[in-house]
Amino acid sequence: MSEQQTEETRYRVVLNDEEQYSIWWADRALPAGWHAEGSEGTREECLARITEIWTDLRPLSLRRRMDATAA
Repeated sequence: MSEQQTEETRYRVVLNDEEQYSIWWADRALPAGWHAEGSEGTREECLARITEIWTDLRPLSLRRRMDATAA
């Protein structure tokens, strides 16, 4: 793929049930278990969005388990 095609490629921010984020091509069906977060843009824009919103990298199940043991 040429650099020009890469710059034109649109991505979307996706997340799974464990609230882990990634990017996926905007023109392709989402893989099983992943949901659109709502943001789309260039690769860099989507990665910046993930950096902004994914502040706790622990999977949701681990966070819930740790909260339950702390209570």
